[in-house]
Amino acid sequence: MSEASFAMICCQNGAQGAVLAEVERDGWRLAFSRPGFVTVKNDYGTDRLPRGTFVRTASWSLGKATGTDSTAMLAQLTEAIAQARLPFDLPFDRLHVWPRDRVAIGKFGFEPGPDEVTIVVGTAIANALSRTQLRTTIPCEIAKPGERVLDVVLVDPSQWWIGWHEVPKAAARKNAGNLSPLTWPGGVQPVVPTVPVISRAYYKAAEAIAWSCFDIKSGDHAIEVGSSPGGACGRLLELGLRVTGIDPGEMAPEILQHPRFKHIRARAGDIPRREFRGAKWLFVDSNVRPDQSLTTVENIISSRTNTIEGMLLTLKLGGFEHADRIPGWITRVKSWGGTDIRVRNLARGKVEVCLAAKLLPESP
Repeated sequence: MSEASFAMICCQNGAQGAVLAEVERDGWRLAFSRPGFVTVKNDYGTDRLPRGTFVRTASWSLGKATGTDSTAMLAQLTEAIAQARLPFDLPFDRLHVWPRDRVAIGKFGFEPGPDEVTIVVGTAIANALSRTQLRTTIPCEIAKPGERVLDVVLVDPSQWWIGWHEVPKAAARKNAGNLSPLTWPGGVQPVVPTVPVISRAYYKAAEAIAWSCFDIKSGDHAIEVGSSPGGACGRLLELGLRVTGIDPGEMAPEILQHPRFKHIRARAGDIPRREFRGAKWLFVDSNVRPDQSLTTVENIISSRTNTIEGMLLTLKLGGFEHADRIPGWITRVKSWGGTDIRVRNLARGKVEVCLAAKLLPESP
């Protein structure tokens, strides 16, 4: 029998059960769990890290450092790396350090990813490691395809879990967009807005676009259903798109006044199909049941004049226990001619998933 494999997984706080249901199908079983963090074991060994809709990021586990003295914990981390049986020669190229999601996203203003504490800890780790173990002295830089990353998750202030992952080379992947979460520290996209952020939907849209790897270009026309108050529209406008926002609610003044923005103050099901003609991208993020969102989308793209080539649909789960509904949603989108369908619980999303799909619109 091959040597067992151990991996550590970060996910949204509360999604542990959904993660385990996915990875158990590939032979992984639970070893340790805290909200937002899971370690798993594959008794038969594998060269493939766990992955799934709710796996934000995964690493090969090298163990943990525990205690209340940072110097002693740094020594444990250094020793774990020195004793590790790695399939490559050191040093690591990058260092990613981040906390697990200790509360639900949005609660008490919490957002996932590296924070001030982890940057301090990461700097201490980088300084403690020799250049033969780690090439960089700066933590939490975006990794590049082909680089090996040392991952340290602060499960608690007194408990650091240590692991590593390799970013595949883009040329070896059919869709390089899948690489994005593997390059980001903790699977959370670092974004520096150049426009006012109206709502956190701005960050969700930025992540969804990068992850999908859709060939979205300046000048393209995008439709967003459920656009109020304008967070996602702000990101689309920032990228140079022409944007039509459809929502009975009000839009933020800075979005409404933008020369490349048009607001249709109505529900998507109540407007003529001609309003969608010429649009290349469809974004949907409405606070309604998934079946309602999918019916709205089906009505839009079933038009004989449909020009939509790609969709990014936010579908509310209502609870992680309802993740078993996702295969049915995928089947429905396939029935419309959807291809290259992928689903991810975005790091910036809440109890919801983003479904990305490409379409081949009919010629008018």
